[in-house]
Amino acid sequence: MGAGMKQVASFIHYLTAVKHYSGHTITSYQKDLEQFMAFCNLPDGQIPDHHHIRDWVVELMQNGISARSVNRKLSTLKSFFRFLVREHVLESNPVKKILMPKTNKKLPVFVHEKNMDRLLDDISFGDDFEGIRNRLIIEMLYFTGMRVSELTGLKNSDVNLHESILKVTGKRNKERIIPLIPEIVTTIRIYLTRRSEQLSGENDYFFITGKGGKVYARLAYRVVHKFLTLVTTLDRRSPHVLRHTFATHMLNKGADLNAIKEILGHANLSATEIYTHNTFEKLKKIYKQAHPRA
Repeated sequence: MGAGMKQVASFIHYLTAVKHYSGHTITSYQKDLEQFMAFCNLPDGQIPDHHHIRDWVVELMQNGISARSVNRKLSTLKSFFRFLVREHVLESNPVKKILMPKTNKKLPVFVHEKNMDRLLDDISFGDDFEGIRNRLIIEMLYFTGMRVSELTGLKNSDVNLHESILKVTGKRNKERIIPLIPEIVTTIRIYLTRRSEQLSGENDYFFITGKGGKVYARLAYRVVHKFLTLVTTLDRRSPHVLRHTFATHMLNKGADLNAIKEILGHANLSATEIYTHNTFEKLKKIYKQAHPRA
């Protein structure tokens, strides 16, 4: 293993053991770094510098990689080289000398309110265990804005029906409390009854499969995709779209931006502010339709 890959291995261990990043994030970082090191193809003992990074960015762009993806890869490199500076392998971070490609911000995709009402009020999920569970997966994602990884990681002890709250463990093991509205509390009670009938053994996880195992991300994705297909023609019909939908609908109803930030578990307000663009687009549409001089 060359010196560069030894440093990558140390960095990945740091992300896993110290920072406690998710498996998905660590895999993404590792792939980016392995791709970068393979491109540099340096002899043992040599660490890439800003010239190698710049050449890699040029090649990525020439190969049709989007500016958004390139910036994500540069973010990986920035974290990696910051680690090397902390470990006194380098004196400064070479990524600081690289200009980030400009990107056009995409507005979050969301389902319109009337379509969500149609899904929850008019579509039949079925009265058996899987039907009730699938409905609850949709409601949980839409009513709380949680991530799919947070949903699949939800434990029985995280659900407090007496106080109508959830304890959610988000990125970097940061916990937050999310209130539950009466509608979802009702669905949860029905689900727990069906769950006790379905489950023969013990399982600490709240959402389970028909065979009693922990619900996994792919299953949740299939459930969301299946039922959103019934009410929308959006190209994207994933659990994350329901997170976007939650935030957008809350803002459209006048919710405080800081409150939404806390519920979503965003580290800073800038990540939440992107949803205000959807709200502004709605205001512009209303203005054009309603103003006599528009």
